[in-house]
Amino acid sequence: MTDGNFSFRAACPGDAEAVFNITKASISGLAGSSYSRDQIENWMGERTPAFYEGLIASGRMTVCLRDDAVVGFVDAEPGEITRLFVLPDAAGLGLGRRLLEIGVEQARLGHSGPVRLEATINAEAFYRKHGFRSLRRGYFSHGLGGEPIEIVHMEL
Repeated sequence: MTDGNFSFRAACPGDAEAVFNITKASISGLAGSSYSRDQIENWMGERTPAFYEGLIASGRMTVCLRDDAVVGFVDAEPGEITRLFVLPDAAGLGLGRRLLEIGVEQARLGHSGPVRLEATINAEAFYRKHGFRSLRRGYFSHGLGGEPIEIVHMEL
């Protein structure tokens, strides 16, 4: 699937390192104003590219490419968007919106209720702009994290 300068495809095992690097770059480049330096530095905890290989193997992740380089991704399961990250230099180009649309489509497969996600504080306004509503504050619950990260539970 192609959308302007971007193309989208299912993630494959060779994408794990890029997905890992996008996550790290997005956290450090886009969340720094909402979280402490210690939280940013420890956010990834014990994660390695192998962690993302497991997620990719589930077959639910979609990556976005620009000039054959992965610049963003979304991962979803029935009823929930579990991850959506873009490189900081790709933010503001409509990529996040398109990945969110793909994530919502994936989350609705085999699920008829609301679609939920855990948004970082800095991303809350983005999700609200696209129809999600904030339910409550909490702490990040997915994966191998470091120090607790405050998030916003949201649903569409």
